[in-house]
Amino acid sequence: MGDSPTELHVVTGAFGYSGRYIARVLLEQGKRVRTLTRHTGRPNSSGSSIDVAPLAFGEPATLVKSLRGASVVYNTYWVRFERGAVTFSRRLARLALARG
Repeated sequence: MGDSPTELHVVTGAFGYSGRYIARVLLEQGKRVRTLTRHTGRPNSSGSSIDVAPLAFGEPATLVKSLRGASVVYNTYWVRFERGAVTFSRRLARLALARG
């Protein structure tokens, strides 16, 4: 899969500390960027240049929808405390791999 400007790049937490830097570089390269966030109602500091989708840790179907069309996922989200056997990163990777 080649990397073209029309490919969608998903950055979890693109409005947060490290995600915003990744998103900025991608936007400067002319890439399409979507962020996954638990705070979809917050103002988008980048204007309309970043698509916002829900980061719904406990809702696999919503995560699949939020990841739809992505060619690359940059995960900056981390879980400080255990949430059972499946962490967000593992769930995100499994869904991304299962959906191609």
